[in-house]
Amino acid sequence: MRPGRVWLAALCLAAGAAHADAIDTLKGFVAEVKTGRATFTQTVTSPDGAKKKISSGSFEFSRPNRFRFAYTKPYEQLIVSDGQKVWLHDPDLNQVTVRPVGQALGATPAALLAGASLEKDFELKALPDDGGLQWAQALPRMKEGSFQSLKVGFRGKTLAAVEIVDAFGQRSRLDFSQFEADAKLPADRFGFTPPAGADVIAQ
Repeated sequence: MRPGRVWLAALCLAAGAAHADAIDTLKGFVAEVKTGRATFTQTVTSPDGAKKKISSGSFEFSRPNRFRFAYTKPYEQLIVSDGQKVWLHDPDLNQVTVRPVGQALGATPAALLAGASLEKDFELKALPDDGGLQWAQALPRMKEGSFQSLKVGFRGKTLAAVEIVDAFGQRSRLDFSQFEADAKLPADRFGFTPPAGADVIAQ
């Protein structure tokens, strides 16, 4: 084999190993990281790429199926799962929506980040490194779900980003910072009591 071909073959093998590592990292994250917290910035882009909306907040989870998304900017909104129910509180509307956790999660990004199963709900595929991150794609096995695809990006072993394309082609990217794995989180972080006078809608 010519030296150039040897170099090319070695490069391809190295790339293949890196891609395999992205899936291994995702599997390790789901299997080994039982709790975590981080801050995030979310950018939502319209299907044509013309419009963007940016929001930010904090994210916490405790497996299985308990999580807390607290949006603080530009508007407050809270999404909490206690493992049995998922609560969505919109303070501006003084409205709370509640759904059973099995119905609300399914093969969703929250299920992937905070759930206990992975390959049962998703088909995994390694993607090329991009933006300094290793990426793994997770396609929902349930084709009639609310999103088309999901990508999870890691910096080393640390969760760094999640990118979602929904059923309408809208793209949402969450960039995480200050991620703390195996954080000590009190159980009441994942509890929720509707505020007095709030309009509670059960789905």
